[in-house]
Amino acid sequence: MPFKGSCLCGRVEYEIRQLDMPIGHFHCATCRKAHASAYTTTAGVLRSHFKITRGTDDLNGFESSPGKFRRFCRHCGTHVFAERPAQPHIILRLATLDEDPGERPAFHIWTSHDVDWLKPECPSYPEWQPGR
Repeated sequence: MPFKGSCLCGRVEYEIRQLDMPIGHFHCATCRKAHASAYTTTAGVLRSHFKITRGTDDLNGFESSPGKFRRFCRHCGTHVFAERPAQPHIILRLATLDEDPGERPAFHIWTSHDVDWLKPECPSYPEWQPGR
């Protein structure tokens, strides 16, 4: 059974048959900047297991490092995947999945790029903080 995913505005939709590489949290400075987040969560998916089902023309790209292209919706800016065209897999941004893939992250990498002011050393709440 395929898993479905999409961008924020819904113009780009995709399906994957399975995750082909472990889920990881990437803390590198490039991912932090690209996603405006402390880290991004990804997994490799073989190209034969990945299909854009809607919005191919709505994808744009940016070569963030030599040979690596980040693919994102040109309308809402959601980064959907990254790729190195010569590799047999894409790097899926798992937060774009619309359903639980049934697997959990296996590692954090590039934590040497962490910045102190983004470390979660503060209270957390399931929704809004009290009093808001």
